[in-house]
Amino acid sequence: MSPLQLCLVLSSLLFCVGLAGALSRSNTILVLLGIELMLNAANLNFIAFWCYGPHAATGTGVLFVLFAIAVAAAEAAVGLALVIAVHRHRKTVRLQDASTLKG
Repeated sequence: MSPLQLCLVLSSLLFCVGLAGALSRSNTILVLLGIELMLNAANLNFIAFWCYGPHAATGTGVLFVLFAIAVAAAEAAVGLALVIAVHRHRKTVRLQDASTLKG
């Protein structure tokens, strides 16, 4: 197996763990953690294709990863702010209890 294939297998396993965690949990924070794992799997794909691709010297993979990390940080900040806001009103972080977010 080539190093690119190993990185892709690791990335797919990481993505599957994140997807299973996001779909099977009822705790909002664990769902956000699963989404972060899926974003990290995508970042690993970007780096693997950049490193083992035909034009590794251009650095576009690193730029994509830096942009994805910035988006993930913004997503985590907004997600945690929503979790805190729902927790203040509902006194729980379960997704089933936060199904109606009406005023």
